[in-house]
Amino acid sequence: MHDWSADGWAYRAELYQHVDTPPVSRNPVLHHGVDLPDTWWHDLHQALDHLTPVDTGRQAVREQYIRRRVPEYTGIAPGEITWTTAHGDLHWANLTGPQLRLMDWEGWGTAPTGYDAATLYLHSLPVPGLAERVREEFCNLLGDPAGRVGELTACTEILQAANRVPFYADLADKVRHHLDHLGAATRRA
Repeated sequence: MHDWSADGWAYRAELYQHVDTPPVSRNPVLHHGVDLPDTWWHDLHQALDHLTPVDTGRQAVREQYIRRRVPEYTGIAPGEITWTTAHGDLHWANLTGPQLRLMDWEGWGTAPTGYDAATLYLHSLPVPGLAERVREEFCNLLGDPAGRVGELTACTEILQAANRVPFYADLADKVRHHLDHLGAATRRA
């Protein structure tokens, strides 16, 4: 642990475990194909399955944010929210491969069901084959009514950040296209 102060702010850095395996990508948004073994996907499912039932008072996403920002950025009312515990920042720079490790845990806590899967899916959109693999792996959450709020929330966060984060600006049109499909599915449900 290391503490320091600068410009009137106090900082703390904590190292929990050193990870030797490199991240799948240096950028949260993946722009190249990756060949991850089936064991990697199995391990990811197992890790998230162990996380989701954890009881915590921590919040990865707040209900007030969802109720206010999701309709503003997506045009879709979120409806009923089913909560679960999530990593809170599941993208390709926080996952290692070919041996899986989940990194960057400071944002973990409760989030809508499907939030982690949706976050990973959206960060995969520039690589259609991989995005489809994520969608297939998490078909029990993505596109399912219980996971729809998680998808809407992940879309909202990217669109809200697009004007200040370059890699989200590049991803925004793909997210809007996904929202068109998600909105149509929501209207049919």
